[in-house]
Amino acid sequence: MGSILMLYASMTGNTELMAEAMVDYLETLGYEVTTKTFDFDPITPEELLGYDGILIGTHTWDDGELPYEVEDFYEELDDVDLTGKKFGIFGSADSFYDSYGGAVDLLWDRLHQLGAMLVPNKLKVDLEPNAEDIQDCRHFAEQLSELIAGVIQE
Repeated sequence: MGSILMLYASMTGNTELMAEAMVDYLETLGYEVTTKTFDFDPITPEELLGYDGILIGTHTWDDGELPYEVEDFYEELDDVDLTGKKFGIFGSADSFYDSYGGAVDLLWDRLHQLGAMLVPNKLKVDLEPNAEDIQDCRHFAEQLSELIAGVIQE
């Protein structure tokens, strides 16, 4: 069907659970999904060009900031033309903080400014995903699939 990159940063495992739910769903649709983490798999923005769609997940650090392991990648996004590339941005967050899921917002805004096509909504889950959140993750993955297929547009 196509290829999707799942790229995420997860400190407590919550964003990882979200990513796993999306990967499982996309594989049932027939996609070839490559999973990488910011912690262990070096990646450059140029590598994004080799995929039909990209899902990026991140937790939010401190009061709305990108995690350290995502910062270099974020800054290097300007080095590649992402016009028309299809993305979905998601992450776990903690509603205790004033800036709920700020890292998700930062990535979404940056990719939008760079001309990427984005799943229209960002997916944020408060702490550990429950059964309803996992369903939301599957629906979010389905929206990326529809964006890739041209069924929905940004």
